Amino acid sequence: MRMLRWMCGCIRRDKIRNEAIRNRLGVASMEDKMRESRLRWFRHVKRRSIDAPVRRCESLDMESLRRGRGRPKKYWGEVIRQDMALLQLTENMTLDRRVWRSRINVEGIVFPVAII
Repeated sequence: MRMLRWMCGCIRRDKIRNEAIRNRLGVASMEDKMRESRLRWFRHVKRRSIDAPVRRCESLDMESLRRGRGRPKKYWGEVIRQDMALLQLTENMTLDRRVWRSRINVEGIVFPVAII
């Protein structure tokens, strides 16, 4: 956010909300970009063969584990299911790359990384 504020010529004392600055510059929210990244990885995992080591996490039995005190931690599968429900996706859509990418893509400026 510091870089975005600098680009707009704003400082924190101006008390301009982060959402207003992101909208002004056309930058997507971090939450949306993280969801996009998770769903991209999910598609990669689903396209792998059943014998691949990365697919073993699906067969783990999480019900037998005893969770600690406090708020329950979310497992990767739970978060993916919530993301897919939010974007109205199904697991069968992972087979069609064009449809999947168009549904999960978050619009926003992608800043190039300077290589020094």
